[in-house]
Amino acid sequence: MATTNDIKNGTVLNLDGNLWSVIEFQHVKPGKGGAFVRTKLRNVTSGKVVDKTFNAGAKVDTARVDRSEYQYLYKDGDDFVFMDNSTYDQLTIPAAVVGDAENFMLENTNAVIAMHDGSPLYIELPPSVVLEITYTEPGLQGDRSTGGTKPATLETGYQIQVPLFIENNTRVKVDTRSGDYLGRVTE
Repeated sequence: MATTNDIKNGTVLNLDGNLWSVIEFQHVKPGKGGAFVRTKLRNVTSGKVVDKTFNAGAKVDTARVDRSEYQYLYKDGDDFVFMDNSTYDQLTIPAAVVGDAENFMLENTNAVIAMHDGSPLYIELPPSVVLEITYTEPGLQGDRSTGGTKPATLETGYQIQVPLFIENNTRVKVDTRSGDYLGRVTE
């Protein structure tokens, strides 16, 4: 058992039999009344986000979550196969756990997998990845970077919005949290 003073971003709490990851927390001491901790929690299994308030110093049940670096190897039907970078053991994870991370993973991509009691909870990718545009409509003469956007398909099959001047086979940086275009990558 821990107290609300131990809450940090990324802490996983066990509330009412469900695991909740702390996204944000704020310790509030109003001028009148007792102090409290305001949190924003994400359900680890469903992804639902809720706000919850705890009295300062209240006991909370924290869950032990192990985070390890894995390498994505390949897709096997609906499951994804990862390899532990330290032990070289392979781990098969269902598509429901991988979620939207599938849109930004190429083979040999590194990811952090959070495990609780031997079962995978979620996958954390780096904040941004570099992917290649496989198809987009050609831009027209006079298209500028400040203009509109057009759809483009990434090498993973995911579709994002890019500026009009982006062409096929261009490498772009993509935000893995929102799927937004962040810029061209020139090497």
